[in-house]
Amino acid sequence: MSPSTISLIGCILAIILLMVLIMKNVHIFIVAMVSVVVVALTGGLNVYDTLVGVYMEGMVSYIKSYFFLFLAGALFGQIMDKSGAALGIAKLFVDKLGAKYAVLAIVLACAALVYGGISCFVVGFAVIPFAVTLFKEADIPRRYLAGVMAFGTVTFAMTGPGTPQVQNIIPTTSLGTAASAGWGVGVIVMVIMFILGMLYLQTAIKKAKANGEHYVALEGEVGVAADAKTPHGGLALIPLIVSVVCLNLIKLPVEISIFIGVILSYVMFIKFLDVKKTSTYFTDGLQSCIGAIMNTAIIVGFGTVVKSVPAFTWLTENIVNIPGPALIGVAISVTVIAGITGSASGGLGIVMPAIAPIYLARGVIPQAAHRVASIASGALDSLPWNGYVVTLLNICHLTHKEGYFPVFVTTVLIPILGTAIAILLFTVAPGLPL
Repeated sequence: MSPSTISLIGCILAIILLMVLIMKNVHIFIVAMVSVVVVALTGGLNVYDTLVGVYMEGMVSYIKSYFFLFLAGALFGQIMDKSGAALGIAKLFVDKLGAKYAVLAIVLACAALVYGGISCFVVGFAVIPFAVTLFKEADIPRRYLAGVMAFGTVTFAMTGPGTPQVQNIIPTTSLGTAASAGWGVGVIVMVIMFILGMLYLQTAIKKAKANGEHYVALEGEVGVAADAKTPHGGLALIPLIVSVVCLNLIKLPVEISIFIGVILSYVMFIKFLDVKKTSTYFTDGLQSCIGAIMNTAIIVGFGTVVKSVPAFTWLTENIVNIPGPALIGVAISVTVIAGITGSASGGLGIVMPAIAPIYLARGVIPQAAHRVASIASGALDSLPWNGYVVTLLNICHLTHKEGYFPVFVTTVLIPILGTAIAILLFTVAPGLPL
């Protein structure tokens, strides 16, 4: 067999190991080390040099590039959560829509927080008490809880144009684009994904209730007290809006834009915070940041090793030469790697530096590549071994068997469809605003 064939077999084995071990809750670092060794041995690389050289360089490079972005998002989430501002936003949507539209209120609350730059994990923990209360009041079957929250956090809001989320920022580094790149198509796709997701959730929940399903409360389950003191939801939206404006209109660096939101939220909602715990808020945010970026960087390091073996060159050449619009290759590259690694940002961090020069040289419009890559990253990343999916199911007290199917429909199938629509629009309507 040729070196490329042996290398390809090794990569496939490493990927299978990666997915299986992650599903068995083996620590991500151990998983990555084992997978790297397999790739190195079958790719003709020195194992020691690969681990201390290529792997560490890839991991450190990712941390260097995005540490402050992760930190800013984590701190933003801490202040919005501890002050009750996140809950205030959720209550705002309920007050305006009514408990009858509980699903819509939860989705919009999660989407507003995520689009403003707050970490998806933080949003999940911040909104869950509110979501439990609404589900109980509306008697919605619990098995849809994770699907509703996942739809609001890791789909249209996470990858939409203008958001400071890392999934929308990584492509800017490789393509030289702005966070608002491809906004014409991006907005259209956001709206379509939102409509499709809401239609599915409302239809599925209505059918389940007609079949006699009800919300079953867990022993000791705590929701949100009716008299919970929170900042007004309208005021709570201001720091999120300011961050987005600073990034897209004033053109400040993304980290600075979010830090401005952090400072503004702290000042605005200081009376809802325990000032004596300010250092604790920072410490908790820092710990959250380190955990999130390290888990992603560990996977990116693995991807960096894969890029250095013959199989990757062979695979890239074949993807680039897929018939049809070049954007199809961009989408496939990103979403497949995101699916394998269980990380949208990890998939983007691995793939974009490698493929961006190739597609730019072929004349692909950078803004189009950016938007397609961003949307595609939020598709297969939500397979069962995704860290956020596992965490969300846990905080919803659901097993994969009980709660994963709605998550799959809203965060895998719909984003795949959204990606396809984006490619179609960029191909047939190139005059849409970029």
